[in-house]
Amino acid sequence: MLQRKIEKELKRWLDKSNKALLVTGARQVGKTFIIRSFLKNAGMDYVEYNLIAEENVVKILDSAEDVNDLVLKLSLYSQKRLIGGKTVIFFDEIQEFPEIITKIKFMVEDGRFRYILSGSLLGVELKNIRSAPVGSLETLTMFPLDFEEFLQIANLPDGLLDTLRHCFSECTSVDPIIHERMLRLFNLYLIIGGMPAAVDAYVRTNDMEEVMREHQSIALQYKSDFTKYESQNKKLLLTRVYDLIPSELNSKNSRFKLTSIDKTARIDRNENTFAWLTEAGVAIPVYNVTAPTFPLELNVKSSFFKLFLSDVGMLTTLYGRMTKLRIVENERGVNEGAIYENVAAQELLAHGFTPFYYQSKRTGENDFIIEYDDAALPIEIKSGKDYMTHVALDNFMSIREYDIPSAFVFCRGNVSKAGRICYFPMYMLMFLTNSNPDKTVISLDNYTF
Repeated sequence: MLQRKIEKELKRWLDKSNKALLVTGARQVGKTFIIRSFLKNAGMDYVEYNLIAEENVVKILDSAEDVNDLVLKLSLYSQKRLIGGKTVIFFDEIQEFPEIITKIKFMVEDGRFRYILSGSLLGVELKNIRSAPVGSLETLTMFPLDFEEFLQIANLPDGLLDTLRHCFSECTSVDPIIHERMLRLFNLYLIIGGMPAAVDAYVRTNDMEEVMREHQSIALQYKSDFTKYESQNKKLLLTRVYDLIPSELNSKNSRFKLTSIDKTARIDRNENTFAWLTEAGVAIPVYNVTAPTFPLELNVKSSFFKLFLSDVGMLTTLYGRMTKLRIVENERGVNEGAIYENVAAQELLAHGFTPFYYQSKRTGENDFIIEYDDAALPIEIKSGKDYMTHVALDNFMSIREYDIPSAFVFCRGNVSKAGRICYFPMYMLMFLTNSNPDKTVISLDNYTF
C-alpha cells in the first residue's frame, strides 16, 4: 500500500483538533479510501454513512430537530452501535446534502462524537449554504499522487531521495546514472499520472491499455457530474471546455481561448463555467498577473489564463497512445511543452502554491510565477535541449524595479547554476514546496493508496 502525505495531517487532526474534518478534492483521488484506511490503522471505532447510497440518512439529516434527535435516528438506522466519546462518524459524498455543513457546528459543540466529512464537487455544491461553521470545521484538499508519492512504486534505494533533495537545496549536480534513472521514472509518471486507480492498474498489470481505460472511465464520471449537477446548456459548455483543454495547451499560445468554441463567446460572460471546473477539482487555472508584486493575487488579470487538467496522466491519455509511447521512448517528436507545463502546475498546486504566469509586451511570457521565500519566483519549463535559452525570462530578470533575486528553470538537464538562474531536472519539482504555509490557498494533500 502506497503511503501518502495526507495521513500525517489526518493523524494531527485526530490527536490535536476538536473540530470536524472535511476532506475534499476531485472525484477519484482516493478520499474515501484514505479515510477508511486511516481510521482502521489508528484502531478507531467508526461508522460510515454514504449519502448517495443511503438516501434515508439524507432524510434523517434533513429532518432532525436537534443534535439529540439526529443521534437517536442515526443510532436506530445504523447496524453498528454509536458510542459517545469513542465512535467517529464518517459522512461520505456530502455533496448530496451540503446543508450538513450548517449543522456540523452544533454536532461538534455537542461533543459526543468526532466527525469526518468527505465528498466531491464541494467547491461547487457548498457555495450556497446558509452559513459556514467558523471554528468548528477544518479542511484538507486532496490531489492526485504527486511525483514523490508515485515514486514508491519504483522501490528506490533508501536515502536516494535525501541525496537528491540535497542536490536541489545546494544546487549541485546529480550523478549521471541516477539522473537518467530519475528522468525515466518521471516519463513514466507523465503517462500514468497520479490518479490512484490508474497507478493501481499499472502496478497490477503493467499494461498501459488498462491505465488508459481507468483514465477514460474517470473522464466519463466527470462528464456525468456535468450532467447531474448542471442545466442542459451549461452541461454542454462544461463538456466542450473540458474537451478543449488538451488542444488549447498544445497550441502556440497556450492561453485558453473560449473563441475556439464560439467566435462570439466572451470569457467574462462564462466565468461560472471555468469556476465550476476549478471548484470541482478537474481543472487547474493559472492566471496572468500584471506585475510581480505582493500579493500576486491583487495583480491578476482574470480574463487571461491557462487551463490545465488536474492529472497529467489523463492529459497524455487524451493525446493518445502514440504520445505515451514517444514519451517512454524519449523521442523528441512529441510536443512535451504542454505536458511539462501541466505537470508543473499540478505539482505546484499540490505543494501549497497558487501558480500564476506573467506576460507583457515588454518581456514576453514567463511560464509560472509563485510566491516563494517571501519573493516572487519566476519559473520556466523547458522540454527541449536548448533549455539555457530563455529570452522572456532574461528580459524579466533584467528589470531592476522588479528586484527578482532568483529564477528556476526545470528541464531535462542536470542541476547547474548561471548567475541568478538555477537549472533543475523536471523531477525536482517534487522538492519545491511552500515554506510559508500561512500563504497556502489550498491545503496540502496527503493520503494512502
